[in-house]
Amino acid sequence: MALACSLCMAACNNKAVIDQNTEVSNQNWTYLNKFRFDAKIDNEKIPYNLYINLRVTGNYKYSNMFILVTQMGPDKKAGTKRYELTLANKDGEWLGDGSGNLYSFQLPLKSAYKFPAKGVYTFFIEQNMRDNPLREVSDVGLRVEKATQ
Repeated sequence: MALACSLCMAACNNKAVIDQNTEVSNQNWTYLNKFRFDAKIDNEKIPYNLYINLRVTGNYKYSNMFILVTQMGPDKKAGTKRYELTLANKDGEWLGDGSGNLYSFQLPLKSAYKFPAKGVYTFFIEQNMRDNPLREVSDVGLRVEKATQ
C-alpha cells in the first residue's frame, strides 16, 4: 500500500516543472518584497498550467488579494499582469484548505498556456494591495506544471 502511494505521488509530481514556496518574513508582505521563481521550460510546444501558491492566517482581514506577476522570458522581455485572488466567499468562509490557523490556496493564473520559446522563465510576484505591509500572509509560491492532454 505504501509503495502504491509513493508511486502515485511520484507520478503526480512529475508534471510539475516548479512547485516552490517562500516564507514571508514576519507574515508582513511589503511592497519591496518581490518573490522570484525560475522555471526551466524544455518544450514550448506543449501547454502548461500556472498557479499561485498562497498561505494566509485566519487573521488575514480581506476576502481577496491583488498581486502583480511579472514574467520575463529567455529573451529578457518582461510583461506584468495584475490578478485578483478570491480567498473567501461572501459569508467569510475561507475557500482554501485549513490547518490550524493557516489557510492554503493554489489558485490558477494561466491554463493551457504555451510558452513562446524554450529556456528559463523568471517570475516575480508582488502584493498590490493598499496595505503596506500586508499582514498575515505566511507564504507565497508558484507552481508550473505540464497540462494534461
